Amino acid sequence: MSELLTGVRELQEELGRPGAGLVAEARAWPGDVLVLGAGGKTGSGIAAMARRALVGAGRTDSRVLAVSRWTDPAPREQLAAHGVETVTADLSDPDALAALPDAGAVIHLVGAKFGTATTPEQAWLTNTVLPDHVARRWPGARIVALSTGNVYGMTAPVTGGSLESDTPRPKGDYAITCLGRERVFTHAARTRETPVALIRLNYAVEPRYGVLADLARTLLAGQPVALDTGAVNVVWQRYANEVVLRSIGHARGGAPFVLNLTGPETAGIRTLALRLAERLDVKAEFTGEAPSTSLLSDATACHALFGYPDRTLGQLIDLQAAWLCAGNELWDKPTKFERRDGRF
Repeated sequence: MSELLTGVRELQEELGRPGAGLVAEARAWPGDVLVLGAGGKTGSGIAAMARRALVGAGRTDSRVLAVSRWTDPAPREQLAAHGVETVTADLSDPDALAALPDAGAVIHLVGAKFGTATTPEQAWLTNTVLPDHVARRWPGARIVALSTGNVYGMTAPVTGGSLESDTPRPKGDYAITCLGRERVFTHAARTRETPVALIRLNYAVEPRYGVLADLARTLLAGQPVALDTGAVNVVWQRYANEVVLRSIGHARGGAPFVLNLTGPETAGIRTLALRLAERLDVKAEFTGEAPSTSLLSDATACHALFGYPDRTLGQLIDLQAAWLCAGNELWDKPTKFERRDGRF
């Protein structure tokens, strides 16, 4: 799927499109699917994709329930159009969590990142305490919890990035508490045999948000691009949504299923900026120097299980430029991918 997407409706439809492999696997999903934190950047696409996969699999008996505080009503309306049931709940409230319905699969997307440098207690509460409540509420469900490649330390690009078997070396409250989230769910897998999958993602992109959108915003503003990050991995958001859902079938008790989720390329920031600048017809200027190490993940295991992303890095660059040239929106949600000190 390499076509350019010209508008928001078309983009949303694509982000929720299930592939044939996912539809086939949805036939074996155990009961209803509960998406916690569905009001965030990725939740709507995952919830819509889950519903469409179940319909494609003939599983009209199973529900998809999307849970969030829903401060923005627009995603609720979009999900309702796909047959997704939306539930309003403050997931930080244990009583609200306890009142949610049973489910066969739970997609845990809840997390605190931005602002945690100044209010680290929020990161600890959301990223470590809440997962324990979730694991105790649904001890028999298959839980897929979104984590991050930030749990790893920096590596040299020539290594190909960190592997799932590497010892985590988190830096800063965000990364440390994300590893804490993993540890809490691992405890549930080992003590209660809760089937768990931990998905270490970095960095998902779509034309409204992500590393490419951040770089394009900087270029269009006529500002220099900082090279201090060195290199990144990026992956198409639709593919990321699908891998999260396909991991339902790989969740396991005892030792959880752990998977790096990103694209196959190691992309230098300078190269990305130059390619975007060419397509946007602007001049790229730079500041700083590329370091010898970057935050990188090796997703070989992911690609062996689920295939390569359906959009290449070059196609993602083209999509980003075409999106902006068509006058479409960027979300005001910088990724802060350039931070190397763990402070977000």
